[in-house]
Amino acid sequence: MSAEIKNHLHTYKGIRWQVILSFLFSWICHLVSGQIHYAIVEEMRKDSVIANIAKDLGLDIKQLSSRKLQIMSHVSEKYFYVNLDNGNLYVKDRIDRETLCGAAATCFLNFDAVVENPLNVFSVSVEIQDINDNYPVFFHELFTIEMVESTSPGTRFTLQGAEDPDIGLNSVQTYKLNDNQHFILVESINPDGSKFPELVLEKPLDRETIKAHELILTALDGGNPLRSGTAQVRIIVTDANDNFPVFTEQLYKVSINENIPVNTVVAIVSAMDKDEDVNGQITYSFSKTSGNVNHKGSFTINPLTGNININKKLDFEEARNYELAVQAKDGGGLVSHCKVLIEVIDENDNAPEISIKSLSSPIPEDSELGTMIALIRVHDKDSGENGEVDCRLAVEMPFNLVLSSNSFYTIITTGPMDREKVSNYNITIVATDRGCPPLSSHQTITLEISDVNDNLPLFMKSTYVAYIQENNLPGASVYSIQASDADTGDNAKIIYSIKNKYTEDLSMSSYFSLNIETGVMYAQRSFDYEQHKEFVIDVTAKDNGHPTLSTNTTLTIKVIDQNDNAPKLLYPFPESGASAGFEMVPFAAEPGSLITKVVAVDADTGHNAWLSYHFIQVSEPSYFSIDEHTGEVRTQHIFKEKDTLNHKVVVMVKDNGIPSLSATVTITLVVADNFQQVVPKFVSQFTNDNSQSNLQLYLVIALAVISLLFIITVMLAVVSKCRKSKPFPLYGPVSSNLYPQVDPRMLSQYATGTLTLPYSYNVCVALDSGESDFTYMNTNQNVPVDNLIDADNSGLGNENLKEALPIMSQIQVSF
Repeated sequence: MSAEIKNHLHTYKGIRWQVILSFLFSWICHLVSGQIHYAIVEEMRKDSVIANIAKDLGLDIKQLSSRKLQIMSHVSEKYFYVNLDNGNLYVKDRIDRETLCGAAATCFLNFDAVVENPLNVFSVSVEIQDINDNYPVFFHELFTIEMVESTSPGTRFTLQGAEDPDIGLNSVQTYKLNDNQHFILVESINPDGSKFPELVLEKPLDRETIKAHELILTALDGGNPLRSGTAQVRIIVTDANDNFPVFTEQLYKVSINENIPVNTVVAIVSAMDKDEDVNGQITYSFSKTSGNVNHKGSFTINPLTGNININKKLDFEEARNYELAVQAKDGGGLVSHCKVLIEVIDENDNAPEISIKSLSSPIPEDSELGTMIALIRVHDKDSGENGEVDCRLAVEMPFNLVLSSNSFYTIITTGPMDREKVSNYNITIVATDRGCPPLSSHQTITLEISDVNDNLPLFMKSTYVAYIQENNLPGASVYSIQASDADTGDNAKIIYSIKNKYTEDLSMSSYFSLNIETGVMYAQRSFDYEQHKEFVIDVTAKDNGHPTLSTNTTLTIKVIDQNDNAPKLLYPFPESGASAGFEMVPFAAEPGSLITKVVAVDADTGHNAWLSYHFIQVSEPSYFSIDEHTGEVRTQHIFKEKDTLNHKVVVMVKDNGIPSLSATVTITLVVADNFQQVVPKFVSQFTNDNSQSNLQLYLVIALAVISLLFIITVMLAVVSKCRKSKPFPLYGPVSSNLYPQVDPRMLSQYATGTLTLPYSYNVCVALDSGESDFTYMNTNQNVPVDNLIDADNSGLGNENLKEALPIMSQIQVSF
């Protein structure tokens, strides 16, 4: 097994024991101040357990997820993570102490452990301990020294020391030189405590014997396992150059601002050489840079003047100091070294950074005062006052920014919120540092306000009035009633319902239906104004929120009248058809005397119930007039003996609707001074009127019968001639006079009419007779008027006929 492999095995064994020791050490490293301190070694493998941070913080492992335990740090977040299932703190990525802290004696990674509900912030410090994971390295693997052969024994030649990024015992502890005849190695100490090797000439040189000497310089650290690095030292023996360059100072210290312009001279090194000519000419160069290779090339040195210039812009947040090694070499090859320490001074060139770590959005509009909305972390990369930050809200709102711990702020509610007025807030956080001049930054978060059911549905009016005409079609839309709700979503979804406003035997559902979603009212049936003139309905609008809110309004539906009722006669009341009887008019009545009054009513209202009275059938000249508005019938002239004493008038009562509806009644007006005077005149008039009407009917019937008999007779004659037989014995000879003769003198005594023939017949039909021949009745026989057909044609009612005709006689023809 090679020596290199053995060294690696020793290295891993050493790391393992250091890790075990560091874990034991971490359990007892809790500071009294409340800060948790852990110590681990660098280069631990990923996912290695550091400690159970939940137990150390006193947190319930079951609540880690709900309380959102998290690590907050710009740097430490890359190297550590917490498992919320078991509360262990793990290594997330490779940790190299030398990269993080360089040559610093101590190295810490700090972070905040934050939990919510309630909010707690714990400061955690993890110390990164050094392990011997770096070999000593020489900046140059080959050192060339030109040495004059006349150099006296005991002369010392300074060699460049090796660099080991490790610290303490793990850094370079000693140097050794391989065995040779002319040189030995001694160690010297720099002002900063570091060691550097010096080559001492022990035996005089002889250029003619040996022109060059090859030596091996080894640097050893004190770690376990031991690590080493080597460099080759070549001694070239030249002629005498016995003076070394000497710097004015062995250690130069310079402080510069981080934003100093590029190419600015930040330091000047100077060395003197007592030699002359070429041996006294000095050139300057960097022999090494600081251990962090990321800073290489930040500076340049003028080889002739020793001026050190900035080669690129510096950043205090990346590197706070630089260590430069400068060498001065004369023309004879002699070299001297010095150190230049450059400290970078911070400037306020970084604005604060605002990060939102937790945000609760949306929140209900009825949230209690003091409700936490967001957790804010503010960080400034600058240091000192430049890194101290003050936060505020840009605009006054019902919120407040409260400092919770270190650089953490919480936003809490401080006033009531109303989503219907403001549905969201743009909260702007302004962070300003205390540098000069101060720098600031802002971050805006949008907070949505969620709705709660805190608004009643509202109607535009407390009462509504709708109109619908009677005789409407069932299912017709009556009215659309709408309510609004300032809430949103289900809280604003409105459902409508109806109920009776007053307690009646009316079921609103049988008359009206309401669309529960749109608020449109429909008629369930056709309405009759004369039955229901209006409906008073209580309409309820109820939202769908929790709890449900509702409001009421009253809807009055008025039925509009239509002209669908004809006038109804109250007096005189027609008993059969349109005839209403007779009125007696005094013969001596003066013009304008009130005879009678027609009284009618209309079930409609308004214009539809305005009635007017008119004569539509009256004798000429007109003896009577009727008032259009009152229905009063009055005389117009003085009656004379030659005037007609029996008048029949037809009165029409019509309303003012569109279209107009009407009713008629026939009134017989008899002019007489007393009732006894009425009877004979009425009988004569009645006989004339009845005879004319009934005679025409019977004449038609008689003509039809005679025609039928004639046809039968002709047919019998034809049959008998065709058979040439004797006449049928049953019939006998046919007589041309089939009907018995009636004595004209017997009929003339009844003639009172004005027929064109010399005779007038009063004929009536006995409805209850089944005979088929004509019979003659005694003129003194009383005739039953109730069974007379068209008994009303005279214009008299049945009742008046019975009273006025007790002694009427007429001829009744029975079939």
